[in-house]
Amino acid sequence: MGGQITRNTLYDSLNGPFPITSHRCHHKPKRCLPIQRCRSLSAFPLLFHPSTKGSQIVMDMSQRTVKRQASFCNAITFSNRPIAVYEQVRLKITKKQCCWSGALRLGFTTKDPSRINPDTLPKYACPDLVSQSGFWAKALPEELSNEGNIISFWVDKKGRVFYRINDSSPMVFFCGVHVSEPLWALIDVYGLTRGVQLLDSEMVPLDCMRPHSFTAAHRASIQRNADDPRLSISLCDLSLQQQEANLDEDDEEEEQLQPLSSSSCHVPQNSQNSQQCSLLPSHLDNDLHFHSVHGVHVTALDKHTVARLDHRGDERTLVFTSRPMRCSETVFVKVKAGVTRPGCLSYGVTSCDPATLRQSDLPSNPDSLVDRKEFWAVCRVGMPLHNGDILGFVVNAEGEVMLSHNGISAGMQLCVDNSRPLWMFYGLHGTITQLRILGSSSHPDLRGPSVPSSPSCTPNTPTMFCSGNSEANLNMNINLNSSLNANYNAVFSSSTGTTSSSPFSSQPDSPTFQSSSGSWSDECTICYENVVDTVLYACGHMCLCYTCGLKLKKMANACCPICRRTIKDIIKTYRST
Repeated sequence: MGGQITRNTLYDSLNGPFPITSHRCHHKPKRCLPIQRCRSLSAFPLLFHPSTKGSQIVMDMSQRTVKRQASFCNAITFSNRPIAVYEQVRLKITKKQCCWSGALRLGFTTKDPSRINPDTLPKYACPDLVSQSGFWAKALPEELSNEGNIISFWVDKKGRVFYRINDSSPMVFFCGVHVSEPLWALIDVYGLTRGVQLLDSEMVPLDCMRPHSFTAAHRASIQRNADDPRLSISLCDLSLQQQEANLDEDDEEEEQLQPLSSSSCHVPQNSQNSQQCSLLPSHLDNDLHFHSVHGVHVTALDKHTVARLDHRGDERTLVFTSRPMRCSETVFVKVKAGVTRPGCLSYGVTSCDPATLRQSDLPSNPDSLVDRKEFWAVCRVGMPLHNGDILGFVVNAEGEVMLSHNGISAGMQLCVDNSRPLWMFYGLHGTITQLRILGSSSHPDLRGPSVPSSPSCTPNTPTMFCSGNSEANLNMNINLNSSLNANYNAVFSSSTGTTSSSPFSSQPDSPTFQSSSGSWSDECTICYENVVDTVLYACGHMCLCYTCGLKLKKMANACCPICRRTIKDIIKTYRST
């Protein structure tokens, strides 16, 4: 008598029948999936498909290493042969680019890549490909996508996909894959992940065949401490908690897991990256990161990202670049700020090597750094900063520090001595909680309209403070001919301050000194007798003779008669004959 015997005739992709399998069902019929070569590897090596790939993918001759040329998308790749059930697809991350959001997308497809036209491949695996039948993929958590990490992923006999990082415990990824058909690996080199290398595949060890032993480990791995300053919890983690709860049930209930759908794979990184792509140059270098020396109230999430720690009272949040700025190199940073009110960021350049500093040397107020013997120039971003804003900083050949905000030029902010190596530094204030270096470019492509840097159109006039021996830094004669007078428009265009506060700054459309019949003359604004021949440091105004300048400097709380800024020094100038 016994139980009922069921027989199914199935066919592979070449129209050949699978062996007939029989299953005894003592209780109730169960869906039985045919598995081909469940525990054996193919004799052919696992490589990337040579022709079916995204438009941004560059592949080496061995078909084992791929790299995304530019942008953040158009980098979908496939394996060159079908993947066996329980065969681990092993990838090593060879290149990371921190200016993007999201990371590697991994999955499987029943579509033979050789029959896919590369020109029809969409930009994104998620959600574009997974919305089509026969494709399954999901995003790897960003925090697991570091250079050097080895990612292994595979599918089991029930269509569930698992992954592991290096030698860690396996973790459930998603389910619903049709293992009754041949499966090719799908790898989208997306976002943060710029390059991967395909390693030799391996079969899953026997002790990893049953998922019950590691579901608890993965559940613990996705719990986040409230004080953890990570950028975000991965969308992959958020969507798997319910699935893992079901994995704790018996085998029959495991089959009731919800399959992967296009809605569950939708990720907001696509729109975020698309918007960010329009604000950045097409090519960014990734070698610039934060220095290991930073303020005590800052922690490094990775070498490109720092976060401010919760602290009441004075906050020491200074951070430095890992190396000096190159001439005309633009550094792009992205801020994360609270939603209640805008944040504030201070910045500047210094000739002081951060490696020579201690944490105790870094003050809460960056302005106090000007009292040090090294050269320090400090400024604040004049406009309010919101979450996701991108700032660009560049020191050009003339020593001008230029600023851009979300692709729009804010003009020159400082003028510094660039004859020596200069490190960039930042201070996080207000609601700014994180700062990330997106990368640098020697050929900036600042898009969008330009905003002039005159005081009348700069929202909050930034200020500059320079330290060190001012006479040594500025030991030169200034020829007040017409070509140099063209640099002083901002000095005499407003009585409230200057956008650039250096006597050597350059301003566009600047008039020369006018005759005595005009609103400005060559007469000293104090004695009205002697000729103006003195520059006030650091504001840069020329309104005094040298004799009155000396007397004014000796007075307590001496300040400029025009802008009321403190006079640090006076510099006598000489007209050219």
